[in-house]
Formats: sequence, structure tokens, C-alpha cells
Amino acid sequence: MARAVAAVGIGVEFSGDTRRFGRFGPYAVTMDDDVSVVGLMGRVTGAVGPGLVGEVIVRVRGGAEHFLAYPAAAKESISPGTLVTVLEYQPPRTVYVSAAYDS
Repeated sequence: MARAVAAVGIGVEFSGDTRRFGRFGPYAVTMDDDVSVVGLMGRVTGAVGPGLVGEVIVRVRGGAEHFLAYPAAAKESISPGTLVTVLEYQPPRTVYVSAAYDS
């Protein structure tokens, strides 16, 4: 069975099956402090509004990632397809957004 002993350079040890999880474990991508989504633009993929947990997709770290989204203004409703700006990030996958352009 193939096993990884340590992830070199980041100080994380993982001793698991590398055929199933890869070299760094089941979560190969993590939200590092040096890569922030605040200020980035994204697109709403699930309605964001009061009492709703929406979803946005944001291009970050050379790819695109989905985040749970809440409106930055309490009474703002944002429909799918709208471009938004990320105003706040709460780990691990939650953002507060506002529409990028007035419509």
C-alpha cells in the first residue's frame, strides 16, 4: 500500500492511502491566509437574500471555487447570474457579497 509520511515544506503530516486521497490527504486545497477572496468578483449561482443561504462562484488560486453566500446588506436580494463583489470572508467557505453594479 502506498503511503505518504509528510507533506514537505508545509509541516503537515499525513499517513493515509495515497491512491485514494493523494499526497496531501483528502483536502488538497485549503484557504490560506495569504490568499483572500475579499475584493474579488464572482457570479451568483444560487439566489442570495434575506433568510436565504445562496451560493457564488469566485475565481481564486488559478481556478474557480463555490462559496456559501449571504447579502452584505440585510435587505438586499441578488438573483442568479448577477456579478457580485466579495466584501467579507468567514472560514471555511462563507462570504458576504454585494451586487457589483446597480441594476
